[in-house]
Amino acid sequence: MIKVGVIGCGSIAQHRHLPEYKNNSQTIIAAVCDINHERADHIAKEYGAKAYYSYEDLLNDPEIEAVSVCTPNYLHAPISIAALNSGKHVLCEKPMATSLEEAEQMILASEKNGKKLMIAHNQRFVRSHEKAKELIAGGELGRVYSFRTTFGHPGPETWSAEGTDSWFFKKEKAFIGAMGDLGVHKTDLIRFILGEEVDEVASFVETSSKKNATVDDTAVCILKTASGVIGTLAASWSYVSKEDNSTIIYGEKGILRLEESPEYSLIAQYKDGSTVNYSLGQIQTNDSGGQNDSRVIGKFADCILNDTEPAVSGEEGKRSLAVIIAALKASETKKTVSLENGVLA
Repeated sequence: MIKVGVIGCGSIAQHRHLPEYKNNSQTIIAAVCDINHERADHIAKEYGAKAYYSYEDLLNDPEIEAVSVCTPNYLHAPISIAALNSGKHVLCEKPMATSLEEAEQMILASEKNGKKLMIAHNQRFVRSHEKAKELIAGGELGRVYSFRTTFGHPGPETWSAEGTDSWFFKKEKAFIGAMGDLGVHKTDLIRFILGEEVDEVASFVETSSKKNATVDDTAVCILKTASGVIGTLAASWSYVSKEDNSTIIYGEKGILRLEESPEYSLIAQYKDGSTVNYSLGQIQTNDSGGQNDSRVIGKFADCILNDTEPAVSGEEGKRSLAVIIAALKASETKKTVSLENGVLA
């Protein structure tokens, strides 16, 4: 079994990483770390792990083979790089870094030390998303023309460990708001489902609903892919009622509706009038308490044990990060921003 340490014991660790590590037969939680001593002690007791109050001390533990980095965004890169340099495999939360330079340093540290670096883009592992990718790759839609994807909810204060005082709202710790929290999931998803890179980005990235935020809380982007597919991406902390995590793909032969219906996770509507409904299980939410497995931990453990490429590599994480950085730049300059093979041109 892989002995893992979880660095950062806030909401994402408590709702996803910790319960999924516990439920995975290939992993054991050996250590946890948080600068909040009370929180670290409480989590350590709950999972039968050793508590650390600094990530450096945890990384010096020779028994730890792999770590999850579940800290505020500005710490993702420095902690991941330190972990890789100390000989640990790393599963890093998204967005993987606060700049493309940091992301590249993480990738280089992984390569130099021969350790796995995986980014926790869990939307790739949603069953409806996997099925959509399969259908598109198999030609079911013919040529894809357009898409609409959105991810919105009332905001981090509803589930973050710190509530309204969450680091998510502070630019110095978060770097980016709803676009980094939710939008990067969707940039990664579109790249995954369509199997191609985003080449051009136009956007409006605003702070409109969170009075205490120094980062964006609402964004709408227009993305154009390498083959000319155009679509919209919305990320928001201002959806005050039910969460929206849906995607629609419009093609030559039909339309795929993903996570839009409460009954069917994927609905395929074809040009000839026929419809195919798929019940593939519910998309993960923070309320599932680890019972609705995101499959991220299983994929991470598998790549370590089988010495295979991570399901979402550092390079993939960097390319998805590049799109949201392009969106920020496009909004600031009021100009379309180009990317070349997943990197800012």
